[in-house]
Formats: sequence, structure tokens, C-alpha cells
Amino acid sequence: MGRAWLVAAVALLSWATAKTTVTVGLDADPPNLDPVFSSALVDRQVLNQIYDKLLDIDQDLKIVPMLATSWSVGNNGTVYTFKLRQGVKFHDGTDFDAEAVKFNLDRALTAEGSRRKGELAPVKEVQVVDKYTVRVVLKDAFSPFLYVLTDRAGMMVSPAAAKRYGQDLANNPVGTGPFRFVERKRQDRIVLQRNEGYWKRGYPKIDELIYRPFPDDDVRLANLLSGAVTVITPVAPKDLARVRGDANLNLFAFPSLGFQGVWLNVTRPPFNNKALRQAFAATIDRDTIDRVVFLGTATPANGPFPPGSPAYDPSIPIPKRDINLARKKLQEAGFASGFSFTLLTTPSPVLTQLAQVYQAMAAEAGIRIQIQQVEFGTLLDRTDKKDYEAALLGWSGRPDPDGNIYDFMRCGGPLNNAGYCNPKVDALLNRARATRVMEVRRSLYSEALRIIHEDVPYVYVYHPQVLIGASKRLSGLPLIPDGILRFVGAELK
Repeated sequence: MGRAWLVAAVALLSWATAKTTVTVGLDADPPNLDPVFSSALVDRQVLNQIYDKLLDIDQDLKIVPMLATSWSVGNNGTVYTFKLRQGVKFHDGTDFDAEAVKFNLDRALTAEGSRRKGELAPVKEVQVVDKYTVRVVLKDAFSPFLYVLTDRAGMMVSPAAAKRYGQDLANNPVGTGPFRFVERKRQDRIVLQRNEGYWKRGYPKIDELIYRPFPDDDVRLANLLSGAVTVITPVAPKDLARVRGDANLNLFAFPSLGFQGVWLNVTRPPFNNKALRQAFAATIDRDTIDRVVFLGTATPANGPFPPGSPAYDPSIPIPKRDINLARKKLQEAGFASGFSFTLLTTPSPVLTQLAQVYQAMAAEAGIRIQIQQVEFGTLLDRTDKKDYEAALLGWSGRPDPDGNIYDFMRCGGPLNNAGYCNPKVDALLNRARATRVMEVRRSLYSEALRIIHEDVPYVYVYHPQVLIGASKRLSGLPLIPDGILRFVGAELK
């Protein structure tokens, strides 16, 4: 009897102390875990667990407190004062306070190669008012500012860690988030551990998060079906029926904030010739792409703003395929018999199929496409350096419309992979930033988009859905349109 009681007690203790691990299957290995230098959606999946932000968004895209508990706006929208959460520690044990906020915003503004400079360009000065109050002074009114702080520009890294590691912070990330970094093996796994001292008492609920990259859609799905991973993002359109039909899985599908299409490098041949850009763009059939590649889950695009965006303008037509126009533009460019170019993409089966569809469509006009597959990090690096001709690359989207267009289309923008520059577009985008009236902003964006459609530095093709497959054992994941999985409240049954 005594032995049986002891065995039962040990079993109960083991159950109570068993480590709960959630494994997440991603479509790529996150290239950079430093929020200042990150430029990929897949980075954000991990960054949001390690780093808290000053602000966050909820399921209705409303701004909610995070490390900033309250804020006020004064002086005609040019002064923002934030009250900070007290008693918060970075994972290295150092204090989060106003000095840390100033350090982070200054770093994002001044670090060489920072991807946040454009988002924070309106910031004139960051002032420490007291230990838990910080004031941000803007050069001019900037309506998207609070939304900017709900993403990587608002992520707080440990100043001590940033000083210690420098550029190597990406391999040693230290934040205040619900999970702390443990280890990383490139192209294999990223391991995070529960932050025992997290400021939100009782959270997180799970002990360990493991991220694993599976660029192959079939491999990613197989790992979900077998239970080797708990959740995958994204689910390939061809696999939706299998996930829906599995009694052990949930499928979550909802519109994203982003856009997808084709970058055209305007700084070098062949796409320094506008007529050739227009010729290629005219060969694309968006409805066929939605039907054949995405099985009806994509929305054909007329620009960077999805239909749910307040900046979406239905009066801007979705471009139709026009082979006669493509041939006319080829003749106008002096390439009546066609031309050739190389299209960069990643090895993803869906993107490979998409590239092949583009290839077949363009061929009907005499445009020859060579497809080159590269690893995702290489794709980002080459497009950033303008070392390419055309590339399949999109954007995960932001709640405020500015985040879907400004840094992509302004002269010298950090996400302007085309090398495009049109002062008229810059002027319109800057005016849109300065007003809070969305009707006015929409009109300015529409005027800019008509110019961009004529210049064609980027071919907007479709808006994807967020497609997530998860074990029914997993609960507590809020479904937010930015597509980021937030595991702070997640539980595993």
C-alpha cells in the first residue's frame, strides 16, 4: 500500500512539473532577430515572443498598452508623452525604464543599416522626463506614429545587451518579452524558454517554444499531421482540405494586411526601361493566379492596400491581362521580338508554381523568364543591394496604411527594393503622413498609386490570407490580422 502511494505521488509530481513545449513550423528560417535590422515577416513571429513593444494591437486593430501604460498627444500632434510600466526587467536582469526607451529609439534612428529609420524619420528628439516617463518630439505631425510603435520600431532590447553584443545582438537577443532566447541552430531550430519573471503575473502558460523552418509545404504539413509540431504558418492552399478534415486540427483563415507581387529593379537593365516594365505587367492575369495557384484564397490587388484597409480605393481598377498592350509596349521600347530577365524566388513549392505561371504568361508576349531559386535570407540580401532584375517578394502589412507604402515607394526608402524615385510620389506620401483625416489620406494615396501604376516599380498582384493550422490541444492564441502568433496566453492541453 505504501509503495503504491509513493508511485502515485511521484507520478503526480512528474505530471505537475512536466515541461510543456509548443513547436512552431515556419516557412523559412528567420534571417534576423534584431528588431532594428529585421525586414521579414518570419522574423516577427519570433521577435514578438522575445521582445515586448511600447504598444500592441488587438483583434480589432485597436492600439492597446504594453510597456507603455498610457500616453497623451499635444502641440498639434507633434509631442507624445508615454507613461511606462514599472518593475519590468530585461531578461539579463537590467531595468526597463525611460532611459531604455530613449536608447532604443535613438538606436533605431541612428544605427547604420537600420530598417526602422524610415518608420521613425519624423522623430526629432526623445526626452527622458523621469524614470518612467518619456517624451517623443516629432518634426511634424505624423498620424501613423502610435501604430509604428506596435511593431519592430517599438520593440525594446536590453541596452546592456546591445552594447555588449553590437551587431551580434541578432544571435543573442535580449528583451522583456514572455520568452527568453536559449539557442539557435541555423536552418534547424530556435529555442525559447518561459520568462519566469514576466511582468504579467501567471504568464506565459507554456514552458518552451521551439521554432523550426520547413520551406517545403509538404514537409511542414507532414510535421503537423504527425504531431511533431503543434502549429504551422502558413498552410499551403492545396493543403487546406486536409487540415480541415483532420479531427485533431484547427484551421484558422482570415484576411491579411499585406500584399504580394513582383519587384522590378529600375536601376539596371532591362527594367530601367519603363516600357519593358509596363510590358511585363500587362501579361499578368490576377484572376487566373488566384484560381490556379491559390485555389481561390487570394484577393487580386489594385495596390498595396487590401479591401479591408481604410485607404483602399475601389475606383482604382485591378489591372487586367492585355497581351496586345504588352506587345505594343515591347515595340515602343525597341524590343519587338521580346526580351529576357531573371526572376528570383525562394524554393517554396507555391512560389515556384507562381513563378512558373508568370513565366508562361509572359512567354505569350515574347518575354522570356529564367527562374532562379535562392534561400530566403539571400533573396532579402540581394534585393536590398539591388543585385537582381526581378524578384517575388511582398509584405505582411501594417494596420496603418503608411506602413504598406511609404518606405517602399519613396526615394531612398529602406524597403524600396526597386531603387524607384519620383518626387511627386514623395510629396503625396508626405502629405498623407501629416493629416489624421483618413478621407484626405485615401485621396492622396490614390493619386500616388496612379503614378506608381504608370511607372511600375512593383507589380501588385494579390493579397494573401493568413492560413494557420494548429493542434486542437493548443488554445489561447488570439487571431490578429497581422498574422503574428502571440504565445503569451497560449496553453497546451
